[in-house]
Order: sequence, then structure tokens, then C-alpha cells
Amino acid sequence: MQNLKSLAKDTAIYGMSSIVGRFLNYLLVPLYTAKLSAESGGYGVITNMYAYTALLLVVLTYGMETTFFRFANKEGEDPQRVYSTILASVGGTSLLFVCLVLAFIGPLSAFMGYADHPSYVWVMAMTVAIDAFQCIPFAYLRYKKRPLKFAALKLLFIVMNIALNLFCFIALPELTGRPTDVGYAFYINLACTASITFFFWRELTGFRRVFDRALMRRMLAYSWPVLVLGIAGILNQTADKILFPYIYDAPDAHQQLGIYGAASKIAMIMAMITQAFRYAYEPFVFGKARDKDNRQTYARAMKYFVMFTLLAFLAVVGYIDVLKFIIGRDYWSGLRVVPIVMAAEIMMGIYFNLSFWYKLTDRTIWGAWFSGAGCAVLIAVNVIFVPRYGYMACAWAGVAGYATAMLLSYFVGQRYYPIAYPVRRIAGYVLLAAALYLGMAAARPHLPLWGSVAVNTVLIAVFAACMVRFDFPLSALPVVGRRFRKPAGNDSGNKHN
Repeated sequence: MQNLKSLAKDTAIYGMSSIVGRFLNYLLVPLYTAKLSAESGGYGVITNMYAYTALLLVVLTYGMETTFFRFANKEGEDPQRVYSTILASVGGTSLLFVCLVLAFIGPLSAFMGYADHPSYVWVMAMTVAIDAFQCIPFAYLRYKKRPLKFAALKLLFIVMNIALNLFCFIALPELTGRPTDVGYAFYINLACTASITFFFWRELTGFRRVFDRALMRRMLAYSWPVLVLGIAGILNQTADKILFPYIYDAPDAHQQLGIYGAASKIAMIMAMITQAFRYAYEPFVFGKARDKDNRQTYARAMKYFVMFTLLAFLAVVGYIDVLKFIIGRDYWSGLRVVPIVMAAEIMMGIYFNLSFWYKLTDRTIWGAWFSGAGCAVLIAVNVIFVPRYGYMACAWAGVAGYATAMLLSYFVGQRYYPIAYPVRRIAGYVLLAAALYLGMAAARPHLPLWGSVAVNTVLIAVFAACMVRFDFPLSALPVVGRRFRKPAGNDSGNKHN
């Protein structure tokens, strides 16, 4: 339980930077959707460009975050040497990437559909290159258990980004009398990303810089399947937004993509929770790999992860009529994708939890196969169904892709690294959440807004009460926990943990 408390503490701190940061970043969604109409396709351009950058970030880090944690915790390896070698490698490849983009900016921007705006492409290329380089010192902060600096830098970036966007999209048009070009969103991102680099001077100085070629070869042998896994995984999140303008053959492709992208933002609460959990869970798992009770801890962590993501799912769908005001009114037609996208994100989070069996046993090639299979399913569903069903096919493609990867990882993992996950208890929570969601959906058309919110609040409280009754260790909470502790010898409530 002490290990889970430590994990919960770090998750809370990382989660503050991730959840609070993303919440603040949501200020940009109403800003963009208010200043860029759906008909203009401007938000579709933003959605498309950031999908490319998400994919490129995975390529440019090529699995070195996970590799760093694996080798820094490996017996016989010098953590400082590992860090220095990875830092030099990722920095060099990021610089090479920028040079290649600048050399071929003409044909590259034409291929991406931005021949009239090549600056969109080279600005975002520079941004993602700097971002990739920063991933390594950010990983170093996690390794050194410095979540406060990690969170502070993440939040600083977001505050600067929001402030500059508010100025350029609200104040600047008032001063100039002209609407702000969508490209300002990319220019601001570059300025803010570059600024954060200066705050890493302690992590980038004060140590002997080395590049160990033999060590790098060993790390690349470990990381290349992680890279394939990462590419397949990020394609599961971004392939629909990259492919949509190519396969949805209609003049309003960017308009439809913008509607889908804006509505999906509401569902991203699930991505925040998963990301916060990942930041804390990855170093926690590798650091605990040699403990005797590690598998039991992993099983319990999975159960708690599913419980809280399902609670978040119910909260979002229960208050969707309030949350919809995050985006502009002419984007509301896309709200029907929110429950589907959130379900896909839950599956992605479960898959991430399951993925540690092949990382801990150095069988990362399996991850490449699982994610590759999921990605193939997702792309196939997009290519086949998007021309007919539009962005709704994108949402269901995510469910199909993540479900494929999740199920493959679970069944193969039980053979090579069996973990006694509480499948029945998890399935019970899933069925309960599904039943409560159907109740919300059935009642919504027949109630006014206040009535729908009231009913949904009660249903969410039912789910939370079941969590407290059966699994949530309130007795472990500080100060108030003693009020919930059971008398000695009564352990009946923990038999399913």
C-alpha cells in the first residue's frame, strides 16, 4: 500500500500539471472556435498540423524516454552516462530533422496541402524538434523524483502560450482592424517552446558530456521496437486527423475535421488522466521491477486506473450540456463523438498499463506487433468508412484499433508474464458505468437542462458510492482516514483487492 501511496502522490503532482495545464489550454479551444468559424476550416488546419507534430514527436524521440528509464535503473549501467548519451543523440537527430525540412520546404508543404503557407510547416518542424529534445531533460526530472519542477515548467509553457494567443487573437485584431491569421497559433507555440529550454540549464550543464557508442547501440536495440510501438500508438490517436483531408473527398474537409477536432477536445479529460498516470507509473514500475510483490501492485494499480477513468467518463458525459460551451456553437454537431472517443481513450489507458510486461521482460517487439495490429485496424476502418460516414467513422475506428491492441496484449501477456488482474471486479465496474450511461442518455431528451444535470449527478454519485463501498481505501487517507478504519481482524473488505 505504501508503494501505491507514493504512486498516487506523484500522479497527483504530475496530474496537476497535466490536468490543470490542459484545462487552462482549453481556453484556446473556445478562443479558436470563436475567432475561427467552422466554415473557414481554420480549426481544421490546427487539428491537422498538430496531428502531424504529435506523430513527429514520437519519431524524433524514438523510444528514448522509456529506454532512459530502463537503462538508468539497470544494474551495471551509469545513469549519468545513459542520460548524456541519449541527450546528445536526440539533440543531433532533431537538428538534422530541421535542416532536412528547411531544405525541402517547397515540395513538403505542397504535399501536406499548405503550398500557400510553407511557414506553417517549417515553424511547426522547429517546434517539434525543440520539443523532442526537451523530452529527455523532462524524463531526467521524473527519474530524479522532481515532479514540482516538471509541473512548474509545463504550466509555465501553457500560461505563456495562452497569454500570447489571447493577445494575438483578441487584442491584435482590435489594434490592426484585421483578423488574425491561423498561423499565429504556430508561431506562438514555437516562441513558448524555445523559451522553456532556458530553464533546463541545471539539467543541461554540470556533468561530463559523453557519447558512449557501445551503450547507444545497446539502447537502440532496446528502443527500436519501442519506436515502432510509439509510432503505431500515436497513429492510433492521429491517423484519422492526418488522413481525413485526403480520404474525405469533399470541399468542406477541413470544416468537418475542425468540428471533429473541437468536439474531441471535450473527451480529452481521459487523455489527461492517462498521461498523468503514465508520468508517475513508468519510473515507478521500472524502479519496482525487482520487488517481490510487484505483480500484485500492478494488478491493483490497473483496477484503480479503470475505476477512476470510468468515473471521469460518467462525469464528462453527465455534464456534456454544460461542457459543450467550451467550443463554439457551430461546432456542437460533433458532440456525438465524445462518448466514443472517451471509450477509446480508456482502452488506450488499459493497453498502456498492460504494456509493461514486455518492457520489463525486454520483449518490446511484442508491443510493436500489438500496436501495429491496432493501427492497421484503425487505418482500415478510416479508409473504408470515412468517405461514407465522415468523422463518425474516425471515432469508431479509434475504438476498434485500441480494442485490438488491448486484447492482444492481455492474452499474450498472460502467457509470458502472468498477472492476476481482478478481471471480474473490473468488468463489474465497466458494466455498471455502461448501464448508468444508458440511463443518462435515455433521460436526457425528456428533461430540462437542470433536471438532466440533477439526474446525472445522482447516477455519478451511485458509481462513486460503489467505488467507496467495494474498493476505495478511504482508511488510507491522511487525518480523516482513521474514521474509516475497520477494527483489527476484519479484513473482509479487502479480499478482492
